[in-house]
Amino acid sequence: MSNASNESTHFEVTHTDAEWRALLTPEQYAVMRGHGTERPGSCALLHETRAGGFACAGCGQMLFVGQTKFESGTGWPSFNDPVSGSTGTTVDTSYGMTRTEVHCARCGSHLGHVFPDGPPPTGLRYCINGVALNFVPD
Repeated sequence: MSNASNESTHFEVTHTDAEWRALLTPEQYAVMRGHGTERPGSCALLHETRAGGFACAGCGQMLFVGQTKFESGTGWPSFNDPVSGSTGTTVDTSYGMTRTEVHCARCGSHLGHVFPDGPPPTGLRYCINGVALNFVPD
């Protein structure tokens, strides 16, 4: 886990703030570039069960495969294991708590958080904002 902020890290895909605003919807921008959170239960991807994968809405990098998705009851799409090398983490101390933020390793966009209360075999729960993802069917 890295303590470095995303702003000081070099990412393969970069855009100006104006370009990000043009590429993303207002809700995606608020979550992915502003480190926001969508309302729980508000994203159709929460109930997506078809075979396929979930890619970053900012750069298209594949982040999670469908077999790693599970229903956590939290209201956000949850996964127990990202595609190798697709995500990075930083320490998030906002809101008076310490959490592990998950971001896209390719463009740095905020995806959500990871918690140590997931199912086997990893024991992790990647709690991801659905607006940060695009579903890619097999």
